[in-house]
Amino acid sequence: MMSSGVSVFRVGVTVVMMSLFYKSAEGSLLELSPQDYFNTLQPGKASLAYFCHDDSPSASVYLEELKEAVGPLQDHGISAAKVNCDKEETSMYCGKEEDLMKAYLFRGNVLLREFPVDTLFDVNAIVAHVLFALLFNEVKYVATIEDLQTIENTLKGKENMIFSYVRGIGTPEHRAVMEAAFVYGTTYKFVLTTEIALLESISSDNIARAHLYFFHCELVLDLTQPCRRTRMKQTLTTLNIHAFVKTMKAPLLTEVAEDPQEVSTIHLQLGLPLVFIISQKATYEADRRTAEWIAWRLLGKAGVLLLLRDSLEVNIPQHVNVVLKRAEKDTPLDFLLLQDTDSVVSYVENNISYEEIQEDEDCDMDTLDLGIQDDEVAETVYRDRKRPLPLELMVDLREETFNTTVAASDSVVLFYAGWQAVSMALLQSYVEVAVKLKGTSPMLLTRINCADWPDVCTKQNVTEFPAVKIYKKGQDPLSYAGMLGTEDLLRFIQLNKISCPVSITSVQEAEEYLSGELYKDLVTYSPVSVLGLFSPAMTTAKEGFTEAANYLKGSAITGIYSEEDVWILSKKYAAVPPALLLARHKESKIETVPLTSTQAQDVIQVITNGLLETFPEITVENLPTYFRLQKPLLILFSDGSINTQHIEAILTVAKQGHLGSLIPCWLNVKNTPVGRGILQAYFGHLPPLPLLLLVNLHSGGQVFAFPSDKSITQQNLASWLKKLEAGLENYITILSAQEWKPPLPAYDFLRMMDAAASQQPTSKAEFWKETDVQENDEEEQEDQPVAIEEPLGMLRMKHWNRNNLVKETEKSFQHDKEL
Repeated sequence: MMSSGVSVFRVGVTVVMMSLFYKSAEGSLLELSPQDYFNTLQPGKASLAYFCHDDSPSASVYLEELKEAVGPLQDHGISAAKVNCDKEETSMYCGKEEDLMKAYLFRGNVLLREFPVDTLFDVNAIVAHVLFALLFNEVKYVATIEDLQTIENTLKGKENMIFSYVRGIGTPEHRAVMEAAFVYGTTYKFVLTTEIALLESISSDNIARAHLYFFHCELVLDLTQPCRRTRMKQTLTTLNIHAFVKTMKAPLLTEVAEDPQEVSTIHLQLGLPLVFIISQKATYEADRRTAEWIAWRLLGKAGVLLLLRDSLEVNIPQHVNVVLKRAEKDTPLDFLLLQDTDSVVSYVENNISYEEIQEDEDCDMDTLDLGIQDDEVAETVYRDRKRPLPLELMVDLREETFNTTVAASDSVVLFYAGWQAVSMALLQSYVEVAVKLKGTSPMLLTRINCADWPDVCTKQNVTEFPAVKIYKKGQDPLSYAGMLGTEDLLRFIQLNKISCPVSITSVQEAEEYLSGELYKDLVTYSPVSVLGLFSPAMTTAKEGFTEAANYLKGSAITGIYSEEDVWILSKKYAAVPPALLLARHKESKIETVPLTSTQAQDVIQVITNGLLETFPEITVENLPTYFRLQKPLLILFSDGSINTQHIEAILTVAKQGHLGSLIPCWLNVKNTPVGRGILQAYFGHLPPLPLLLLVNLHSGGQVFAFPSDKSITQQNLASWLKKLEAGLENYITILSAQEWKPPLPAYDFLRMMDAAASQQPTSKAEFWKETDVQENDEEEQEDQPVAIEEPLGMLRMKHWNRNNLVKETEKSFQHDKEL
């Protein structure tokens, strides 16, 4: 049951409001003084207020969004106002500029919740947050599967539940769920989560998108049994959820005895088909059980009715046991003879297209997507803001301790800003790294908040944040330019425990290095170890290799051997110096790569190509690496681990040279759910897996499918590839020739990677190194900081300096959209 305050609030939605708020034009944002605002608040009525100064530059972006949200808020009986904080009037909500970055939700004169305005980033976020606060008793947030099961158990035999997963608080899907809870909160128990792990424990079907389930707990009499669940297949919009709930309220099975053409139910009105199961008196009980079973399978997708043939005046062919009536007008009935329940369900699902109900409001999808991409990090950080982090695992640096700390021991330093979402997200990853390295890392993990100590960060040439640098005695600081996740950051730190390249001094040590025994604790982070073979006289070649190894520091294990007995290794591995030995530890094999050029940039390219796996699993993270090679992909799609026979067949064909320029790889749709969307785009439905495809991304865009009636063997695969080469196979689809441009230049991560790759060094000085700025205090005050160019990473981070830190804070909304 709802609280009395919420009940009064909802009743007020239908009442003509006579206060000053509702005398204003509908959909307009009121501008009031603090005194006028508080005088107009009414008991039981909700109001959202933003207190600001007229000349506040940081308020303009949020006010534009608040003006757009006035109408939707008024639809729910909630008023919104801008409260001007002038000099004549004072209010506890009119403080310093940093205090005015919040919006306040009142019911009557009682403050319910305050929101940082950076979480109310658009209309959807404003409406979702406000309703979430008002419906606190109706919508329960859960974080674990145990919490969900506890609620489910309490509802068995009493009440049904609507459980939803959304990617973040404030997204359009979250708003849709909250608006549904506003309408149905007294009828059903609403439960919400943003935890992907919780969703994975329920379903593995396309977990990248929002989900909504209807839990049929009211019918459960045996408390040891779980509630039956029905998933909503359509996109989470307000109208789609409304339609879905309507189908859940409709009778599971209806008996009719009239012409199917004359029958109409709520399902037809909602655009769903009707499935008539034909029955007769002799088999009535069995037919009814069958119809009920089908009805559960098609719940939310179609209406199911039991049609009694014996009492029907219309003649239905004797061989027919199912009649399908589509929602489209003037569409003839389908008279079917289907053998089992699976056939009925499959026929309906495969032959009926469900049109989603479109919202009345105009919706710019491009803007919508940008909003989600832009604020997903911020919303995740905001959602996790109350989770304690074990910050004691790292040293908190200050201006007076920075130089002495990094000079005393090898240190990893995280430069971040406490008010910036991406910085706080990386801080969480950094903490996870600290937990994994607790008590084992020879390097000291430290952090410094650049918002508190901007001078220190400027002197350390930190022009983008968050940033991670490694400081080692006698060396220039090394900057991290990888992904902002835990695993990539951990790999970078671990691989920097050793020098790069490692100097190997004996043949025995070289063999231990190649076998992985020398650095067995690091081979999990770099499955390929690179050993350069050079004769003692090859000075220039050794310098080029050393330069390249330094450039790849933190991303690969590299070693160099140039002793007089190098010929022993040269003879054993058929490698004439200068050459590289690539030890692939997973495959227990060693490859020889001759160095035709010893220029640093050429060696870097050879090593980079050598680090690529022979048969990689394609993920969202590594796809750009293989995409940049501009070669067709031979992709084996699987629903889990792949068959070893399939791997052997593909690798054998590759060794025989049948693949040519193709890149063999595989994609696990369980690990990378977007793979299901790719297959649906290619076929129009999700085909059976495993499935082998050839995708020609860069030349023609054709997609070819390996015959589904043949097994993936060496012989069949080689024959299929020969037919492809001869032009005897037909493609299943052609990818659009339209250029795949990102919505904003700041999202063009492939271009950033290419730009970083093009900045390969041509001399020893051209590395990710910086001028040593750890001088004494007097020299630091006299010298101007030198701006050192750093390579672009996978994520364009905010550019800043000491002089514009306050300005950046005021314009955080605009800059967030540049991420």
